[in-house]
Amino acid sequence: EALDIPNNEMPTVYSLGANVPNPFNATTAIEVGLPKGGDVRVEVFDMLGKKVTTLVDGEMKAGKHRIVWNGVDNAGREVASGIYLYRVTAGDFSETKKMTLIK
Repeated sequence: EALDIPNNEMPTVYSLGANVPNPFNATTAIEVGLPKGGDVRVEVFDMLGKKVTTLVDGEMKAGKHRIVWNGVDNAGREVASGIYLYRVTAGDFSETKKMTLIK
C-alpha cells in the first residue's frame, strides 16, 4: 500500500528512507522520494536474495510516498522473524536497505 504524504516539498533527488519502526512487529513504513513520476518497483527480499514480496510495481507520481509492509509474502503468508532487505528501483536509481522483523 503506497500513500502520498500530503503538503510535502517536492524531492529534488531520488531517496529511500529507513523503515519506521525498525525493528518492527506486524507493520513497518518505508518512505520513498521521487523527483519525477515514472515506473517504480519496491521489493522485499530475504537475506539469501529470494524475493519475498513486491510492494509497488507501477507508475507513481513525483513526491514523497509512504509504503507499508505488513510482514507477509506474495502468497499472503506471514514471514518469519529475521532480517530482510528492501529495494526501490525508479529510472536509473536503485537503493537497498535492511530491516528487522521481530515477532
